[in-house]
Amino acid sequence: MIPKLNIRTYGDPVLRKKASAVLHVGSSERMLIKAMWVAMYENKGVGLAAPQVGISQQIFVADVGDGPIAIINPKILKKSGSEKMEEGCLSIPDIKLSIRRPKEILVQYTDENNQKIERHLTDLLARVFMHENDHLNGKLIIDYATLAQKARLRKKLLDIKNKVH
Repeated sequence: MIPKLNIRTYGDPVLRKKASAVLHVGSSERMLIKAMWVAMYENKGVGLAAPQVGISQQIFVADVGDGPIAIINPKILKKSGSEKMEEGCLSIPDIKLSIRRPKEILVQYTDENNQKIERHLTDLLARVFMHENDHLNGKLIIDYATLAQKARLRKKLLDIKNKVH
């Protein structure tokens, strides 16, 4: 049976920790990945990082419409271009921010079968990869906000933070 995972929200300290590398993808990691896919789809997300479900490991899942993928120990090798787009985050509900990120990236990661993969990503998948990779480094979309945006969002963020985790 696949365990039910709860999404951690803004204010939870696990979201600010740098996640640990995964040494080997075994059955427990594969079970976590399956549970993360379920949680991502249930919450209508396109990506979900392990810290968002309280697990400080370098794992995230994504599906931008081409089917689910699992990313373990990601590295961004090269970035090019630039594009601004609105992003939301399951850990910061009801807040969207326009964020500038590279349009294309060359990445390396391990998949759920312990295979090393190198891929060129563009558009939404590149953006989701960078967003989820930020989670593995303790970075949130709110960190990209200007001081004026942060001031405007202060009450909403406090409300999210004050809800029971």
